[in-house]
Amino acid sequence: MGCAEGADDGQAAREATARRVVDAMEGLVACWLAAADATTPRLPARQLLALRTVGRRPEINLTALAGQLGMGLPNASRLCDRLEAAGLLERTVPPRNRREVRLAVTAYGRRVLADVTERRVRGLAAVFAHMTPGQRAALEQGLSAFHRSRTADPRPPYGAGDAHRGDG
Repeated sequence: MGCAEGADDGQAAREATARRVVDAMEGLVACWLAAADATTPRLPARQLLALRTVGRRPEINLTALAGQLGMGLPNASRLCDRLEAAGLLERTVPPRNRREVRLAVTAYGRRVLADVTERRVRGLAAVFAHMTPGQRAALEQGLSAFHRSRTADPRPPYGAGDAHRGDG
């Protein structure tokens, strides 16, 4: 077997693994989204991700948030408009740089994030009750490895056409 043939086998194996993981992830994603759907206000996944991103990076600016979410600046601005209108996010313009828009999660936004997190923890813990300790450890190791690999590549996971959709 030549090098090119071996590389193709590796690609085929990775794609087969990806297909199995896609099937398994649908249940995890359903559990994940159900927790967010049960909160008030009910936020679309992209808005919740934006709010969480701002919460993890205090006073991030709009440009950095757009880059972090893999979306264009106008879409990120509209997304922030909705979060601000809901009282979850606030924008400020520093006096020394009137062109910069800084973002911060409000106290209400922090409560909403905490509620979503607790609902997710309870939902996952209920599923984990049906798994052995070894299965839970294997899942945690696999997801940790996935996270490390994913964060090592700063590019959005999908094509640029997907990254700039207006689904905020």
